[in-house]
Amino acid sequence: MHHPSAPPPGAHAPHDKDYLRRLLAERNQAPANAAGIDAAIEEAFVRNVAILVLDMCGFSRITQSHGIIHFLAMIHQMEQAARPAIRGNGGEIIKQEADNLFAVFNSPGQALEAALDTLRALQAMNTVLPPERVLNVSAGIGFGPTLVIAQQDLFGPEMNCACKLGEDIAGANEVLLTEAAHAGLPPGRYICGGRSYQISGMDLLAHRFGYCLFERPLNSPPQGATSAG
Repeated sequence: MHHPSAPPPGAHAPHDKDYLRRLLAERNQAPANAAGIDAAIEEAFVRNVAILVLDMCGFSRITQSHGIIHFLAMIHQMEQAARPAIRGNGGEIIKQEADNLFAVFNSPGQALEAALDTLRALQAMNTVLPPERVLNVSAGIGFGPTLVIAQQDLFGPEMNCACKLGEDIAGANEVLLTEAAHAGLPPGRYICGGRSYQISGMDLLAHRFGYCLFERPLNSPPQGATSAG
């Protein structure tokens, strides 16, 4: 199978969004070469990753009562909690959009631990924050082949499902995993409950994190979860 040649010296790196646009334009202009171009796109961009989507809760309510600047300040605090948790569990932050944060990991277990560490950090913050600044997030986790544009964007079925779980279905301080992400967790470490949801005209089986079957490093489990020794 023929792959388009690598970009010349000085051109954008293969993971760059402009390189992807150039390949897609070539694909549209020369459909006969689609197979080779698709292979080049997959080689440059597709990675088997766990995707974590964090979404701040209460946007409409908080902005209506306290204004958008107040909510932006809360987003900044959420990022201060999430970024160390993501990086500390081997994650790579891809992008931040409004009140959403997107990151990728090598495994679903790392993504779940990052979500739990974020919830725990927010819970600690909430103990000293006034009620109008309490921070809550929901989380969705997917796992599978995903087109990853470094520090720019993510595309793929598991990305879409993680977004739907984190943004549309999960409640405050709740972590939902796709079926693939749940199947990729290390056995015997987590208890999750499965449930089927219907959203955007499709049935989506998700698994809600319940609790850990091991002692986590700090004895301060996130809201809605307990840790078993």
